[in-house]
Amino acid sequence: MRAFAALLVVIHHAQHEAATLAGRIGAAFVPGAWLPWPAGVDVFFVISGFIIVHAAGPLYGRPGARARFAAHRIARLVPLYWLVTGLYLALGLAAPALLSGEGGPPDGARVLASFLFWPMARPDGAVLPLYGLGWTLNYEMAFYALFALGLGLSRRGAAAWLVAALALLVLVGRLVPSPPVPLVFWSDPIILEFALGAGLALARAEGARLGTLPRLALAGAGLLALAAAPAEPALRLLAWGLPAALLVAAAVLGRDRPEPVRGRLAAGLLAGAERLGDASYALYLLHPFVLRATREALLRTGLAPSLGPWPSLILMVLLTLPAALLVHRFVERPLTRLVRARLDPPTRPLKGAAAPEG
Repeated sequence: MRAFAALLVVIHHAQHEAATLAGRIGAAFVPGAWLPWPAGVDVFFVISGFIIVHAAGPLYGRPGARARFAAHRIARLVPLYWLVTGLYLALGLAAPALLSGEGGPPDGARVLASFLFWPMARPDGAVLPLYGLGWTLNYEMAFYALFALGLGLSRRGAAAWLVAALALLVLVGRLVPSPPVPLVFWSDPIILEFALGAGLALARAEGARLGTLPRLALAGAGLLALAAAPAEPALRLLAWGLPAALLVAAAVLGRDRPEPVRGRLAAGLLAGAERLGDASYALYLLHPFVLRATREALLRTGLAPSLGPWPSLILMVLLTLPAALLVHRFVERPLTRLVRARLDPPTRPLKGAAAPEG
């Protein structure tokens, strides 16, 4: 599911690059609208809500749980994001045209806010960090902070606290007159997608399991609902968030010991999808660099006219995959281990505790 969510976002941005390529070579290009590609973010949010509540099992009600959870989350998200943001800033300073769409070069306050996951409006009015894809991480970090506050409770209590806190945040954002930018950002109903994932984690912990046919029905309903959803929904939570929850439910409410996949081809595809899922964070953060570099390489080598927009798009997407796998293995994982070793509280490890792979 993480691989699926990341690929939706990659295809969304690849179509933009393909449209730019088509315009520069004078070719026709009609983007595919089979699915609302940005909804990959909504799938990610539901997955994140599930994984955090599910994997934090050994931490509930334990001394030092909040510090350990915070250390693991920081080690998981911050190093690669800071590295990518720093790279983007360096490229922008070297080639200011790269940041021309933001209404001007970034000032120190915006750079600092971007690194600290603090929502801040750009000169053009958009509430986006320096590296635009980081807007999702501003939501993730707020979700982690709220969840950490409930770690002193049981799983049920922590999940109830999380859902109530997220709902209250949305309500406050609607009731406060002229709310500040951070409150406007964090009170968007999209944050309730974390609650949907948390609810699925609690349901699984309470023993909820579905057979193969009901899960296939959930997956089919989720895909059909996404395909039928508008490209720019009035309420994203309902149009994209609920179908995303159906897809995640189909994935997580199966048996504890699923039967092994039969056939080399099927097993190989599943193993590849799992590896890509592990690298989904690297894929999400790095794919714009690969897409843009591939597009420019095709244009400058003269290959773009002979390939055309759609083959170029497929090539751009395919090249993001090995790039993400390599960065995950040789950059992201070593950085995560290093930072976690530095930040982990110096206490006896909690039995069975692990950093959730969100």
